[in-house]
Amino acid sequence: MKAKHIIFAGLFAALTAIGAFIRIPLPYVPLTLQVFFCLLSGILLGARLGLLSQIVYISVGLIGLPVFTAGGGPGYVLNPTFGYLAGLIVCAFVTGKLSERLTKISVLKLFLINILGVLIIYAIGVPYLYLIKNLYLGAETPLSKVLYGGFLLTVPGDILKSYLAALIGVKLIPAVKDIITR
Repeated sequence: MKAKHIIFAGLFAALTAIGAFIRIPLPYVPLTLQVFFCLLSGILLGARLGLLSQIVYISVGLIGLPVFTAGGGPGYVLNPTFGYLAGLIVCAFVTGKLSERLTKISVLKLFLINILGVLIIYAIGVPYLYLIKNLYLGAETPLSKVLYGGFLLTVPGDILKSYLAALIGVKLIPAVKDIITR
């Protein structure tokens, strides 16, 4: 791995951390720019470096730096929203892998890849939210409330972020790929 690869992965880890603090509070899951930067890390850096950037971000938070929306530390794994953070790792890898396979880059193709990435985050985050709320916190939260607060309220914003990441990705992919592969 070259120094520039580490720099790019570190940059997107830092951007994801900054994105945690640009947020709109909602009942269960705040709307942040973490997903936006995760999507960009996958489509711009590819599967391997996108994955690395999100692993670095999560690791920095779990060792105690307050880079998550509600702090950090190893106990954060018991936070109801930690499943969404874990989903960022898988999202970056999948969006990166799929964008690497594109022979022709378009906004529509990147948007669809990003939507799949967002669905992966929700597929991990929503069940985690439900389990932590009900089994660990004992909050007895019905699945309908978890789906409403952990999916329906936030998905419109994530669709918009997916589109914006696709628009930016189309413009930046050639330049970033050129730098990374040199």
